[in-house]
Amino acid sequence: MIMSRIEAPRDEATGNTTGNLLDRLRDGLPADAVLTDPDVTASYANDMASFCPAGVPAAVVLPRTVEQVQHVMRVATELRVPVVPQGARTGLSGGANTSEGCIALSLTRMDRILEISPVDRIAVVEPGVVNAVLSRAVDEHGLYYPPDPSSWETCTIGGNIGTASGGLCCVKYGVTAEYVLGLDVVLADGRLMSTGRRTAKGVAGYDLTRLFVGSEGSLGIVVRAVLALRPKPPQQLVLAAEFASAAAACDAVCAIMAGGHVPSLLELMDRTTVKAVNDLARMGLPETTEALLLAAFDTSDPAADLAAVAALCEAAGATQVVPADDAAESELLLQARRMSLVALEAVKGTTMIDDVCVPRSRLGEMLEGVERIAEKYRLTIGVCAHAGDGNTHPTVCFDALDPDESARARESFDEIMALGLELGGTITGEHGVGVLKKEWLARELGPVGLEMQRAVKQVFDPLGILNPGKLF
Repeated sequence: MIMSRIEAPRDEATGNTTGNLLDRLRDGLPADAVLTDPDVTASYANDMASFCPAGVPAAVVLPRTVEQVQHVMRVATELRVPVVPQGARTGLSGGANTSEGCIALSLTRMDRILEISPVDRIAVVEPGVVNAVLSRAVDEHGLYYPPDPSSWETCTIGGNIGTASGGLCCVKYGVTAEYVLGLDVVLADGRLMSTGRRTAKGVAGYDLTRLFVGSEGSLGIVVRAVLALRPKPPQQLVLAAEFASAAAACDAVCAIMAGGHVPSLLELMDRTTVKAVNDLARMGLPETTEALLLAAFDTSDPAADLAAVAALCEAAGATQVVPADDAAESELLLQARRMSLVALEAVKGTTMIDDVCVPRSRLGEMLEGVERIAEKYRLTIGVCAHAGDGNTHPTVCFDALDPDESARARESFDEIMALGLELGGTITGEHGVGVLKKEWLARELGPVGLEMQRAVKQVFDPLGILNPGKLF
């Protein structure tokens, strides 16, 4: 049976569990790698999710080498102390939240890009490398690392792997899982395992690499990743289309995808989101619209592709279609989309950000359902979406100091997830399960699926010390 919470045993000689743990950790780590100041360790307790409990860690450890990570895991196994792996803590499901008395294992100091190979089209990196830093580094070689979460300026590759994150370009280029070729992983007992390959092809054995992608640090600690790269595409151009209803915008999305077009980006912002972005940054977006659709192409002739999409948008009922004149104007539109979640947070001070993903053909029903839920619970719920993937981000805005509004926010969040499953979707397209969606994961997987996943966890982490209490 996998334990959801593990108490560190008392040191029989000293009677001091924490003291013994700290001494053992420091035996194999530099002095500045173990943090115990309560004010400092408290800052590592949470990621960016609401309604997710966190305990007080016994220590925060910041290793710089694989050997140091192995040392931490050997000590943790011997003393039966839980370990919570962390990156930049930009997650939105509580997956990096600490448990009481755990070791918070922050991998942000393991931030080296070890190799960039234009011939093999791979990069080899440590988990603490920031997504944007890698993207800029490979760009200098004429290469492209496509996964680009909205937090790409701060989120780390290790965190992206742990949550199988996505981004704005997934409609054409796919998600993080499609770019992870191989991993070095420190297991719960401190052993080092390599998975996958650095070749273009490889089918030897079970695909353990994919198993670790999205496992939220519950199976092992990723300490090195081999990532696939692509040739740098041409500069993309963006088109903005206004619609009098979200349903019409979703009809346009379906027409674009059914027509065989391959946009590099296809994003949607509803009326609430557009207003929030304007209120925060004075972006000048059209607040008369009910939905704003952004489409981009990075082909050899993006203007022609945008013209074809513009015609489809107009046929679906777009009230105005405006193609960007150049790369600078395109980037301005994308910046507006990237700041959507920050802008919605400013509406009431606190948000719950969902990432329900539905089939593209049901996208309109999803948005209409969210609007009904907002009315039912008397809440502001803005929706921005990776529309080309059917991946929606209904964002519940509420005042965390108002108990009644907070309760309604939580109820609306659950109802949104239920709606997603009813429409044939999934509870999480890219943010992960963490603490926030544990109950809903069980509903989506079913009893047999849940049993098999727990069995996998048992194989890799028989003591249940890796990120306990997450996923299930």
